[in-house]
Parts: sequence; structure tokens; C-alpha cells
Amino acid sequence: DRADENIWFSSVAETALELGIEVIAPLGAPDAALEYKLAALEPDFIFSFYYRHMLPRSILEKARRGAFNMHGSLLPKFRGRVPVNWAILTGATETGATLHEMVEKPDAGAIIGQTAVPILPDDTAVEVFAKVTVAAEQTLWRCLPGLLLGRAPRLPNRLAEGSYFGGRTPEDGLIDWTLPLKRVYDLVRAVAPPYPGAFCELQGRRLVIAKARPLREIRTDLAAGLTVRDNCILGVCGDGGVLLILRLTEDGRDLAPEELTAFLEQTT
Repeated sequence: DRADENIWFSSVAETALELGIEVIAPLGAPDAALEYKLAALEPDFIFSFYYRHMLPRSILEKARRGAFNMHGSLLPKFRGRVPVNWAILTGATETGATLHEMVEKPDAGAIIGQTAVPILPDDTAVEVFAKVTVAAEQTLWRCLPGLLLGRAPRLPNRLAEGSYFGGRTPEDGLIDWTLPLKRVYDLVRAVAPPYPGAFCELQGRRLVIAKARPLREIRTDLAAGLTVRDNCILGVCGDGGVLLILRLTEDGRDLAPEELTAFLEQTT
């Protein structure tokens, strides 16, 4: 839990407090103090769920019966950071959750189990994240008995058949209106609120597309970019495809079509 972030998911610390479980919350990467505390616990297993840092071998080896991570994709696809967002951004129609052994290389250990979920054409990242959360729960409960009995499978994680992606920043949400409609819409879906949102900049103003849907049967010869037609805000893409923008914001405030019209007239 970090005060400087938009926390839209449940708090692990609060849940642990309710259950009487000790919480150790290092501010940065694992250090000697954390290793000392873990050694004192003498854990049979270590599980990592969306922890921010790579755990070094010295920590992994403290789990007598194995250290395991839950990753939000169907490994070996979408290894690395923010896998749900990347799956949508690249147009994937399926993702899921994978429980795998932790090794020093990220998301590279043997696969214990995984569960797939669909990515529907209009799903946003938060909607897919919710599906992946359920898939993670299902995967864990299905794999736990085998882990406890020492009979869990170790399936190969063929990295050459997958993909690796790095982290993303809010600035990566900048829209290139010359791209085809599908590419633009996938970006809008991939970073829609509560993520920072896809945006365009006009005369120094940042306008965020908080909600939209594609008009898949419509093509136009209008110039690429934002426009207003029939009191509707539209985003025209490079292939002539049209995005109906249902919510456009600036600094968290909704912009009405007439306000955008006035602004666009001032800039032309």
C-alpha cells in the first residue's frame, strides 16, 4: 500500500490486520533486514503476488519447499511488467494467471498451473484485471493441494515462445491519431481509468479520453484528431475510423461538446 498511488484495489495490510497476520512492509528492494526476518520465520513456502521487486536467490532459498509467484498472464506470454495492460494494447483476445516457480530471471521459472480468461473487444484494463484476479484465485486453490503434498507439476516455461514487456508511464498514453482505429481504441482500453488514461495534447492542454467506443461501421474523410459533430465528440483515426468519445476530461473535469467546439475554433 502506497499513499502516493491511486489505490483502487483492496489493501493487503488491512486484510492481514483483520486476520492477525504480521505485516512487514519494506520501503524498497529486499535488504539484509528483510532476509533476517524471513530466516527467523523458517518458511516452508514463499508466495509473491504482484510484489514490486525481484527477490534475490538468498531470499528464494529460505523457502524450504519452494518460492512461487503469481503472474497476470499466460506465461510465457507477456512476461515482465503490467501484463494486463500490454495484453490489451497488443490486441490479445486471451490472457490469464500463472503460478510459477521463482528464479533469478523474471517470470522464467517452471509453471505450476495457469487459468485463462477471455479479453472481449470492449474490455478495459480494469475489467480484465478483475477477471485475472479471479483466475489467480482459481489457480492458487487448484495448485495448493499438490504443493502441500509435494506432487505439484513443474511444466516447462518456454521463454522463446513468449514475450517480455517493460513498464509503462502515464506519458505512454499519448494518442497518435494517424494510427488505425483498432490501435487507438486498444490504447484507450489498455489505460482507461483508474489507470492514467489515453490522452492528446492541444495548445498545451492535456485532454484525456476516459470512456469511448468505436463506431466500427463508419468511415470518414475528416482530418485525423478530435472533432465535434452533431453534439458528439469524435476521434478520427488515420484509417478513417471513428471513435465516439463518451467522456473527455481535463484535470479530472468533464468537457462538454460545446466547450470542446469553442476550444477547437480558437485553435484554428
